[in-house]
Amino acid sequence: MDTSNFLFAFGLTLFAGLATGIGSLIGFLHKKFNPKFLAASLGFSAGVMIYVSLIEIFAKAKDALTAEYGDKTGYWYTIIGFFVGIALIGIIDKLIPSGENPHEINKTKDYDKPGKRDKSKLMRMGLFSALAIGIHNFPEGLATFMAGMTNPTLGVSIAVAIAIHNIPEGLAISAPVYYATGNKKKAFILSFLSGLAEPVGAIIGFFLLKWFFTEAAFGFIFAAVAGIMVYISLDELLPTAEEYGEHHVAIYGLIAGMAVMSLSLVMMA
Repeated sequence: MDTSNFLFAFGLTLFAGLATGIGSLIGFLHKKFNPKFLAASLGFSAGVMIYVSLIEIFAKAKDALTAEYGDKTGYWYTIIGFFVGIALIGIIDKLIPSGENPHEINKTKDYDKPGKRDKSKLMRMGLFSALAIGIHNFPEGLATFMAGMTNPTLGVSIAVAIAIHNIPEGLAISAPVYYATGNKKKAFILSFLSGLAEPVGAIIGFFLLKWFFTEAAFGFIFAAVAGIMVYISLDELLPTAEEYGEHHVAIYGLIAGMAVMSLSLVMMA
């Protein structure tokens, strides 16, 4: 193994993953609680997650599974994996006691002083987003690393594109955590750790998964992650965006998130 190639590929993966920190820093530009900014941010993040899940991640899962099992059977397995992901995150949501469940809260009109339950909802949302984003950053890191090892030019292109769409993902984590706790450090660290899933995915994938994981396993994981991200977007990000701001602010944010993500995916093509 060429050490210089390894370090170059790992550096690309680290760069792409830590772009989530840029997103969290953007969220800190607004020092005072701003409900419209939060609504737009959450709408934007929902747009990013929905678009990348349905257009990119689901498609990759389908490609992997149809290659392994054939067109029809592979497509069915992709759909099953997608809804298994939704079921898993839905079960987690149902297991949360109602007093702590982010869906069982009272709305507040005092946006400058969010209530205790509202803060709990925002914190839970940030944690859920960090979990989903961290999971899907894991195989992204492996993809970036392998591309950098085999084709440095392609590796740079993929790393830059992934870094671009990791920025709003960092915002999806840091914005609700910051507004829930008022702690910039905690919000940044959580976003930072989510981004570290990319280089971790690269290392583990390179040394272990190439022997134990099949193309089919990656396909199932991608399909489930797509389902998880869609559920979070529709069940948490969008409803909360509309709760804290105007309906159109959330929708404009969602459309903007889809547009940014589509551009980043074109760069990857």
